[in-house]
Amino acid sequence: MSNTLLSQIHSVISVDVDSMDPDVARRHTSQNQTFCNMTSNQAIMFGELTRAENVTLIKDAIAYVNNQPNDRRDPTTTLQDIVDVVTVLLAKRVYPHLQGKVLTQISPSVAYNVRKTIEYANKLVSLFEAHGIPKTRLCIKVPATPESLVACQLLRKDNINTSATCVFSVAQAQAAAQAGCSYVIAFFNELRVHSEPSLWKEYKDTATEHPASPTIQAIIQALKGSETLVMAASIVSVAEVLALVSFRPNHITISAPILDQLGVLPASDLLPIGNTGPVLPEAGIDYLAKDAVLLKEAFMKDLEASRRVVDALTIFDSYEMKIKEYIQSIQGA
Repeated sequence: MSNTLLSQIHSVISVDVDSMDPDVARRHTSQNQTFCNMTSNQAIMFGELTRAENVTLIKDAIAYVNNQPNDRRDPTTTLQDIVDVVTVLLAKRVYPHLQGKVLTQISPSVAYNVRKTIEYANKLVSLFEAHGIPKTRLCIKVPATPESLVACQLLRKDNINTSATCVFSVAQAQAAAQAGCSYVIAFFNELRVHSEPSLWKEYKDTATEHPASPTIQAIIQALKGSETLVMAASIVSVAEVLALVSFRPNHITISAPILDQLGVLPASDLLPIGNTGPVLPEAGIDYLAKDAVLLKEAFMKDLEASRRVVDALTIFDSYEMKIKEYIQSIQGA
């Protein structure tokens, strides 16, 4: 394991596991190689939850929710509560294999509502704490919309860790840093490429030719010296991992299939630190002032980033619906 490409990457930047499967974390962990964080979302959760061996876990979540004293809970709320408890139970299995935090994503349904984002984050913190994971080891993933980042700024005052996900622009990254987010999760590919592979394009020189390379590098440059760390995400291939490692983000989160490839490939000469000449971001902009009006303006100007955020939320919402339907099928069995 010590001479693999994965171990080599571990020696350069922090590696996070983009999976809720404890076996993935376990098989890529050794005395000298451990994951920092676990990242997850509704799509990852659906894939893990629908494995046959996890039916018992769903039943445990149903029993837990049904045993909670709440005479006013309606069926819709009950179902969402079960989803949230399942999220905790899945994450808890990976937790022992981490040095850092569990990153869990809020429901996309609250992405454009400050108050509901705050309420949802606090609910998750309480659930995780009730299951033995303290809020110091928890980080709430929040889509980097103007409203959600305002919520992150307020959550920070209560010492709740947040990470801004679905980040496709420098403006989003800077706003997340101003909100006090622990991480900016910068997407290399738009989310849809993972469900529609025909949209993905391979490049001869990924570091210099991939259209997201300049943006990722500009984000890294903009947040250099900040307490907010950059995490590269939404990766499709080993070549993309190597390209991103050459940019030297603080973290990189990698899915199970790519981890398995990196775990058997021999160590090699990593790409030199890349430089595609990103344009330095404009400094001194308070993106969150006055209900994030300047971030809203930035979204209106960057139509492609806006489209990708909306599309990602649509996809995450569809997977959340699939999760609920699957849980209902277990309830009715």
